[in-house]
Amino acid sequence: MEIVLEAEQLGKRYGKSWALRDCSLHLPAGRVAALVGPNGAGKSTLLHLAVGLLRPDAGAVRIFGESPYDNPGVLPEIGFVAQDTPLYRDFTAAELVHLGGRMNRRWDATLARDRLAQLGIPPNLPVGRLSGGQRAQVALALALAKRPRLLLLDEPVASLDPLARREFHQSLMGSVAESETTVLLSSHLLADLERVCDYLIVLNSARVQLVGVVDDLIAAHRQLVGPRHDDGSIGGVAEVVRASHTDRQSTLLVRTDGPVTDPTWTVRDVGLEDVVLAYLADGATQTSHREWGVPA
Repeated sequence: MEIVLEAEQLGKRYGKSWALRDCSLHLPAGRVAALVGPNGAGKSTLLHLAVGLLRPDAGAVRIFGESPYDNPGVLPEIGFVAQDTPLYRDFTAAELVHLGGRMNRRWDATLARDRLAQLGIPPNLPVGRLSGGQRAQVALALALAKRPRLLLLDEPVASLDPLARREFHQSLMGSVAESETTVLLSSHLLADLERVCDYLIVLNSARVQLVGVVDDLIAAHRQLVGPRHDDGSIGGVAEVVRASHTDRQSTLLVRTDGPVTDPTWTVRDVGLEDVVLAYLADGATQTSHREWGVPA
């Protein structure tokens, strides 16, 4: 299994505060991965480290086995769309496509022009006069024109309306299916991510809380509802991730290691949002992460 992005005890500090700390994860090739966490969790810092815009203060990050900061030769393999989709607002889309060809050795101008034409984006209008959704599509077209093996997207649709977000994700998935590009998409919009992503990385409080294949993560968790339970083991439960209690009843989000057969518990399936929110709520007290489906 090829590992596209690998972090080992990765850390970045601003002053006395750690924006990212003890971050260890692997992203296999061919995945469309969601990078999830609240504002300030370290998502943008991780992506900026991955594209060599920042130098780590601890640990290491490698892209295709190379440090992006120390070995810039790997950068042509990476496409990156930053959170504010920075574009030269006085340039037209056509001019940006031409500029990209002058700055990138492996540039597919035809791909970019065809994508923009399919989306009905005016090629000769300054991008500063386009809508937010159109600017996001221009930024995506330019990133894809690099023909990257890894595409990093830092909340590119956070400010868009639901229809524009859906159009962006549909466009993204169509391109990924054609190119087999590995994608790491940062967002806190769980409903959007559940439709497009098959791999999950949860960040909270500057640390990785959970990593793995989405289907495996969902299959490994259940919600239990039963009589008040404050401690003690439950058959089939490897870990209680999150618990809430009333005087008579407990509701638990658990990671299982077998069937829960105790008849006092009602066992319910969970969705991606249930799992993510449980680990985010649990993140402030966690010092290590859980990782599924990754080679040792």
